[in-house]
Amino acid sequence: MGKLARDLGLYTLARFGMVAVLAVVIIFGAKIFGVAVPVLIALIFAVVLSLPLSMLFFKRLRIRVNEDIAAVDERRRRDKADLRAKLRGEDVAE
Repeated sequence: MGKLARDLGLYTLARFGMVAVLAVVIIFGAKIFGVAVPVLIALIFAVVLSLPLSMLFFKRLRIRVNEDIAAVDERRRRDKADLRAKLRGEDVAE
């Protein structure tokens, strides 16, 4: 579970970082053309742009998070099956 938390935290920080960088690029890019873009509008556009970009740039990290989630899910499924077997009175190999 610790590996999942670490990888998920890294992925979340990477996504927030991308949104922040894109928002700054949008705000200052618009200033180059003499247009003032409100911060909220820049953040909204940055979130929308970061969705496909994070799929491209953070693919390896996203795959690690998915694998970690699958491992935790498999462990829970196995533990649940063991508990049900114990409740039925069956011997469970430890």
